[in-house]
Amino acid sequence: MINKDTQLCISLSGRPSNFGTRFHNYMYEKLGLNFVYKAFTTNDIEHAVKGVRALGIRGCAVSMPFKESCMPFLDEISPSAKAIESVNTIVNTDGYLKAYNTDYIAISKLIAKYQLKPTACVIIQGSGGMAKAVAAAFKNAGFDNLKIYARNATTGGYLAKLYGYQYIDSLYGQNADILVNATPIGMKGGGKEESIISFPEAMIDQASVAFDVVAMPAETPLIKYARQQGKTVISGAEVAVLQAVEQFELYTGQRPGDELIAEAASFARANS
Repeated sequence: MINKDTQLCISLSGRPSNFGTRFHNYMYEKLGLNFVYKAFTTNDIEHAVKGVRALGIRGCAVSMPFKESCMPFLDEISPSAKAIESVNTIVNTDGYLKAYNTDYIAISKLIAKYQLKPTACVIIQGSGGMAKAVAAAFKNAGFDNLKIYARNATTGGYLAKLYGYQYIDSLYGQNADILVNATPIGMKGGGKEESIISFPEAMIDQASVAFDVVAMPAETPLIKYARQQGKTVISGAEVAVLQAVEQFELYTGQRPGDELIAEAASFARANS
């Protein structure tokens, strides 16, 4: 039962989905926690973040396109998030807003889970907050042969320079062992972009691994095509679960067990 002591957690996203709402609320109920989670969007990130502070909202997940633009309005940014220059989690403790990046943790865990080889050639498409987390995770996992492609040459070039990688201004003629989409291409609610495959089919044919950070839908055009070609696929749904678990612990102080996490993820995916 919601009451005056119920703690509110929210998400701020350009394209809100039901995944985080259902995932967190499922675990709150199972663990008997007096929390509730609600997804929002905004066209005023400054006042949205100030509202988190003013209303005593306990936690706030931050998704595209607010992962960088929210940063000036925070009190403290954890060292890893500061190094990445991207935030996806805000924790409010008595009006003090501290930010983290749990995307980085999720990507790092998936690199280890799928035993991706540091000797592999990687191309990351994107230059926003998620792309920064992806690049940082690959860099810290020892990947040196990595290229950044982005439609925005300024931000793409900056990201490549930040981690000592090469910026490329076109995917034409490029090949890599691992292809990572860190853009909204293929995302549900993206209009024409929802049906677009984020890498040319010829590149996917020659790759070994297709990694898409887009969580909704889990089966993006990239993931569908790569799976059909027998490639190893890593979906954004996996990223969403891993980073959400880290957020859950930051908000509540509790670490759910693996069985409950799997239940909550299944429930969230089935009802999103």
